[in-house]
Amino acid sequence: MHLNKPQSKGEVDPISLEIFKHLLAAIPEEMGVVLRKSAYSPNIKERRDFSCALFDARGNMISQAAHIPVHLGSMPLSVRFATEAFRRKGKGDPSFDLEPGDIVVMNDPYRGGTHLPDITFVSPVFIPDGEAQDASRLFGFVASRAHHADVGGISPGSMPLAVEIYQEGLIIPPIKLVAKGEINPSVWELILANVRTPEERRGDLQAQIAANQLGVARLRHLVQRYGAGEIATHMQALLAYTERLTRQYLQSIPNGTYSFTDYLDDDGRQTELIPIQVRVTIQDDEAVVDFTGSASQCAGSVNAVYAITLSAVFYVFRCLLGLDVPNNSGCLAPIRVIAPEGTVVNARPPAPVAGGNVETSQRIVDALLGALTQACPQRIPAASQGTMNNLSFGGWDTFRDRPFAYYETVGGGTGATPGSCGLSGIHSHMTNTLNTPIEALEYGYPLRVECYEIRRGSGGKGYFCGGEGIRRDIRVLVPTEISLLSERRRTQPYGLHGGEPGACGQNVLIRKGNQQTLPGKGSVNLQPDDILSIRTPGGGGYGKAEDHLS
Repeated sequence: MHLNKPQSKGEVDPISLEIFKHLLAAIPEEMGVVLRKSAYSPNIKERRDFSCALFDARGNMISQAAHIPVHLGSMPLSVRFATEAFRRKGKGDPSFDLEPGDIVVMNDPYRGGTHLPDITFVSPVFIPDGEAQDASRLFGFVASRAHHADVGGISPGSMPLAVEIYQEGLIIPPIKLVAKGEINPSVWELILANVRTPEERRGDLQAQIAANQLGVARLRHLVQRYGAGEIATHMQALLAYTERLTRQYLQSIPNGTYSFTDYLDDDGRQTELIPIQVRVTIQDDEAVVDFTGSASQCAGSVNAVYAITLSAVFYVFRCLLGLDVPNNSGCLAPIRVIAPEGTVVNARPPAPVAGGNVETSQRIVDALLGALTQACPQRIPAASQGTMNNLSFGGWDTFRDRPFAYYETVGGGTGATPGSCGLSGIHSHMTNTLNTPIEALEYGYPLRVECYEIRRGSGGKGYFCGGEGIRRDIRVLVPTEISLLSERRRTQPYGLHGGEPGACGQNVLIRKGNQQTLPGKGSVNLQPDDILSIRTPGGGGYGKAEDHLS
């Protein structure tokens, strides 16, 4: 995916570039604050499972808040598909059927989305056109994406072990939810009629509207203060700056081709390991990331769409660049991504994709880091837990006399680095969410947390040890349908340079004192007082432990 080149380049000095980097980055950050503080669901309010970003008029991402890495490379595709859906059909007409106050809503994974619970709002930003009185012109876009705890489908939480995408929930193509500042009641009610918890969804959707409206207002204010030309010039300069830094980093890696293969445990329908194969070719200041040889798309829901694979590549190279580099589309300009259609890293409809976003994305990162450790071993950590340990559940809350649906992910151990041990009990790589506080979970749902602790001994041993996983035991108080979508239950997170792998995770059902190991993926109906115990993987170790002892 190549950066759209600006029509003209303006020269900017380093000081103003740094100032505008922060000015433009502050917009999605502030959007995120509004979204989090306005949302109803713990998944957004407490876990912060959302992202916000700012784009120029050509759809290049200019800045993204430090939210969810899996959204990094995929949100530009959402903006592209959202605008293409409203492009005027006249021959050679570059304009869109979009107006001030519009908001396009979408979640279709095959049109720039990730998986169905991730609902994206895209708002065009118009500014006054000085050449015509009472006219305006398109200057950019703001977007927000939030993981909604339920969007319908065959099981509460909308993360089922499906065989086709239609079982995973409501599919929303790019459509105007808000037109000229007014909510389209037909679209609004259609969405709410297809979810199990409409009041919670209503609150979360309204929070996204508020976030987008704020983003539009903030960008318009910047244009009013500094001028459209000045803002546009610095946007393009920031894109070029990130591209330049990316090329400089690629030049520091020895030329060559570096390969690695890692495996998904299974797809939940069959038991065979699923290979993710990658070849990274570095040639001077460019890179080709080729996933040819990866498994064909699966019957189960671990398929990733191209947007997810692009996000994983974006994330890995963005991590290698360091903290001060702007989060924008310039990072991908010198990187070509090859993901053959019909594979688990570029699935075609109607393949189910709920787990591709959360699980396959993690394994793509593991494979990429495994390849790059051959090229720059001093920069690459051992494998982290490699899963988000997805837990979704729902049923009827007899205490409050209403339906409930909930979704969360559970942290684990990170891989040790060349200079330090891994961290314990946190989310890593493609997720940047938080663990749900016990108080919020017990307050909102008919369950009780019986155990929440570090899983000692789960981190891989080494000169530097891998981080430890988590044990989280949840007792249900009413009949509850549980869906599990987890990885690293069969394959261990790898260690590096003699470090031992992290321990596999476990899903355990405790019923009347008896323990039963559950598969990594699947659904189970729990009765009151049943306990689900999620025991997450640790990270891999780095270096030989005996070297440390000596």
